[in-house]
Amino acid sequence: MKRIVVVAAMLALSAGAVVAQQDRVNQTQSQMKETGKNAGALGAIIKGEKPYDQATVDAALAKFEDTAKKLPTLFPESTKGLKPDGDYSASPKIWEDKAGFEQHIASFTKAVGDAKGKIKDVDTLKAELGIIGKQCGGCHETYRVKKG
Repeated sequence: MKRIVVVAAMLALSAGAVVAQQDRVNQTQSQMKETGKNAGALGAIIKGEKPYDQATVDAALAKFEDTAKKLPTLFPESTKGLKPDGDYSASPKIWEDKAGFEQHIASFTKAVGDAKGKIKDVDTLKAELGIIGKQCGGCHETYRVKKG
């Protein structure tokens, strides 16, 4: 009887851990979507769809910086293979090429840091967002998988 109780308890704890890790994957997906939303707001300014607004630029850069700080912890080994609810999932390459992934994070972090204080108008936004976007895109090409 004790053995059954112990096994049941272990299964319950294991299921709880899987649910917690799945929540973490979905939180990572939300973080990345919010970052993309901010990039889209800046893209609309560059395209002339929205007027230049320093508050929008500063808010987007703050979100990029927040993401850069969190990126090293967003993809723990325990989440490998778990799928988020969204359209994209993390590629196994994140864990297979940890050094390459960390280099992409460092490049993104540097690009965001370098942009802070430089963006004052549409032209400087265009230049800096191009650099930041290149870092995002490079990482996505290697370390992100589109569903379907």
